[in-house]
Amino acid sequence: MGTKERHQRERNRTREAILTAARELFVAEGYRNVSMRKIADRIEYSPAAIYSYFPSKDDIFFSLAEEGFRLLAGCGMASARGAEDPLERLRRGLWAFYEFSKTHPEYFELMFVDRSVPSLSQDFQRFEFFQETTARAEADILACIERGQFSKALNPPAALHVLWVGMLGAATIALAQRLAPGEDPDALAHDVLESLLAGFTTNIRTTFVASDCALRAADGITSKAAHHA
Repeated sequence: MGTKERHQRERNRTREAILTAARELFVAEGYRNVSMRKIADRIEYSPAAIYSYFPSKDDIFFSLAEEGFRLLAGCGMASARGAEDPLERLRRGLWAFYEFSKTHPEYFELMFVDRSVPSLSQDFQRFEFFQETTARAEADILACIERGQFSKALNPPAALHVLWVGMLGAATIALAQRLAPGEDPDALAHDVLESLLAGFTTNIRTTFVASDCALRAADGITSKAAHHA
């Protein structure tokens, strides 16, 4: 291995150490309470050295959020593998989101719970890859509408928000351990999911209007789905 390769490997190790330390501190103390100096102290580096890897604390967050969304996208793809029915793919994908909160709680808390983190819209291009995930989910909702499984008054992007928020609530309650002793968070999450899906089989009409953003598909699925609003 040449000098250049060794140097790059060392930089990669240091970068990962910074991200790991930051993730742990953000979760333990809250994003707003963690400084670059505190991250540097955690890995016994000088703040100046960290700035050569990340210009700001926000840049560290965006790198962690990108890692988290890539993990989440991977979980969703793995869960849908082998499912032919769009309703089943949708169910599996939403359950994968809930499972993600259990297997990667640090990422989940940073991405969806901590209110002090920067808005993803500040660096939306970094997260464009996740549009494929939301596009697939919207396409499955649209397919369920066209098959008569869901209400024709549903708007797929709005419906996806409803499903996502429902599972986010179940995941957050479980992560925060807000249930009484003996109450099963997995059973509650299951019932939330099935109740939401069952509700879509009625004549329910969505009133929420989903706006275009980094985590929404910017392709024909959205415009096609709008005809069902």
